[in-house]
Amino acid sequence: MDGKQGTAAVLAPPSPPPANPVAQLQARVKELESGFRAWLAKQPTAMEAAIVTATSAAQGAFIGALMGSLTSDASSAIPTPPSNAPGLNPEAMAFLKQAQAFAGGPLVQARNFAVMTGTNAGISCVMRRIRGVEDMQSSVVAAFSSGAMFSLVSGMGGPNQALNAVTSGLFFALVQGGLFKIGEKFSQPPADDVLYSRTKRMLTNLGLQNYEKNFKKGLLSDATLPLLTDSALRDVNIPPGPRLLILDHIQRNPEVVKRW
Repeated sequence: MDGKQGTAAVLAPPSPPPANPVAQLQARVKELESGFRAWLAKQPTAMEAAIVTATSAAQGAFIGALMGSLTSDASSAIPTPPSNAPGLNPEAMAFLKQAQAFAGGPLVQARNFAVMTGTNAGISCVMRRIRGVEDMQSSVVAAFSSGAMFSLVSGMGGPNQALNAVTSGLFFALVQGGLFKIGEKFSQPPADDVLYSRTKRMLTNLGLQNYEKNFKKGLLSDATLPLLTDSALRDVNIPPGPRLLILDHIQRNPEVVKRW
């Protein structure tokens, strides 16, 4: 017995496998992102729009600078004649300005893309807050605004910049509307998910999309949003913090529970 006890004392339980640092980092980033979205959803519309516009503009500037560095050779090959150059008709001048807008250097492209993406994100944010939904109409309005701003900032269209801004905005809106329709066609949700469309949008805006399965498990569909209480959310195992965010969001945004 003594020998067996000594052997048992020497044997140690197997150590757990080392944690994956990449998975831990991804989980941490996702947690921070969810917390930031939840905090942002509680801010006034103007502050949320300003933050979303600034972050999207920074992303657009990075993409534009990268594209500008890749197309720097093409931009150097485009002539830049003065506006009063003899023998150059307005159509040719407008074409050269359009070419320069899409093939400028890193700084030019960074500016153009920052304005375009920032405007699109800011308008989309305001439209979502005002209308309570993110649909094709909001997407088209944001695309028109971003196209018009891109045209004005990049100097496209020659002397008639106002008309070209409207034309560019309409082009952006048509493209965005077409892409939205195509996305809807190829990403139709299952029949059951139709009952949770507004619920899913609400949870996504709050960064709480992980609790969508809790709503479905408890049959808390869009029709039950006006009836939600703390006890109902507790019954589907949603923690206190997310419960407070959901109830506060519904109270401050009556459009969320508006019956269609």
